[in-house]
Amino acid sequence: QVRLVESGGGSVQAGGSLRLSCAASGYTASGNCMGWFRQAPGKEREGVAFIDSNDATGYAGFVKGRFTISRDNAENTLYLEMNSLKPEDTAMYYCAARLYLFCGGAQSADFSYWGQGTRVTVSS
Repeated sequence: QVRLVESGGGSVQAGGSLRLSCAASGYTASGNCMGWFRQAPGKEREGVAFIDSNDATGYAGFVKGRFTISRDNAENTLYLEMNSLKPEDTAMYYCAARLYLFCGGAQSADFSYWGQGTRVTVSS
């Protein structure tokens, strides 16, 4: 049974930083595409950052240069380092896992497993 458990969310002021974690069980993080999505109240879920089996990464334009996705294969854990946070980054953040090596252009429907989400609130 695949389980993804996010942690690390919280409330910070604009300009602050947070590090999200996603611990995977029943799933090999290193061999597949994984990603972070977010959903703000009243908005659709959107992709934030992705990493594939070759450690190639991709980012949404609105976080490029501020967020960094990484993975600890020994710990089977996915991370999202978020710096220079803005109020518009406020959302529920979800970890997602795909049963495929690569991410290239993947949409939310392409991910088979999801975590329960961790809330990030950024105040101005």
